[in-house]
Amino acid sequence: MFLGVALGAFGAHALAPTLQAHGTEAVWRTATLYHLIHGLALWLPASQKSKAYWCFLTGIVLFSGSLYVLAGMNMRFLGAVTPFGGLFFLAGWALLTMSAKN
Repeated sequence: MFLGVALGAFGAHALAPTLQAHGTEAVWRTATLYHLIHGLALWLPASQKSKAYWCFLTGIVLFSGSLYVLAGMNMRFLGAVTPFGGLFFLAGWALLTMSAKN
């Protein structure tokens, strides 16, 4: 969560001219939003999160991480990695839902 807030602030201030030049401000905001939302999920009680925890963490790295690099360095090919992070987010939510039913 600390890293999500720090990267959000970095993108809004120090990196703003670069993001504007690349036209990727919205991409950075999306990366930060998903980072923070799924960072919250990492704080769930241990009994509810074992496999879901690792899916959320992997999703943050793949989804948000690829978007951060894509936006900051204009490396558009990393957009191919982003959906895999989204799949990990979905798997994490599915696993969390299944564990809540048990």
